[in-house]
Amino acid sequence: MQRGTAPFALLLLAALASPSFGAAYTLELKPEATKIRWTLGDVLHTVNGTFKLERGAIEFDPETGKASGQVVVNVASGDSGSEARDSRMHANVLESKKFGEATFVPDRVEGALAVPGASNVKLHGTFTIHGVAHEMMMDAQATTTAEQIHATISFDVPYVSWGMKDPSNILLKVNKAVKVSVDVSGSLQKR
Repeated sequence: MQRGTAPFALLLLAALASPSFGAAYTLELKPEATKIRWTLGDVLHTVNGTFKLERGAIEFDPETGKASGQVVVNVASGDSGSEARDSRMHANVLESKKFGEATFVPDRVEGALAVPGASNVKLHGTFTIHGVAHEMMMDAQATTTAEQIHATISFDVPYVSWGMKDPSNILLKVNKAVKVSVDVSGSLQKR
């Protein structure tokens, strides 16, 4: 039910940009090549769901670590496979009609990206969901060739402490954070 947080995992892909390139790059994120998954546990079972990427581009300079751009997730696309649960999630927790997008704006990348090769980097920036901006650092594992990147990103979104409604009730107690996983593939372009 805290899916709006999942979309920001996509932004972690931006973390793939690192100082080993020697030139400024742009990573274009494609909705068809991006999978955003979320998991919310409770005492009896675990709910899994997805979100869809709306659009995204991240620019970064591996020499300075500076990053910019924006990743946008369609909050209303949140889907857990249960129409009744999704209706409650969108109306009561995410308030999707009022807050239809979640965004991530990166400002820096920490760590070196091996091209070609495998790397672990961190992406720092601002994640805005439910109308409120939050500073966030994301971890990303990336594999690159000279012109392509594949990244796997995971992070937690503490939706309750970020001001969203706790869907727990007397019979159902859910975790106060949603686990988000993003899998992205894209092309790197020199600027």
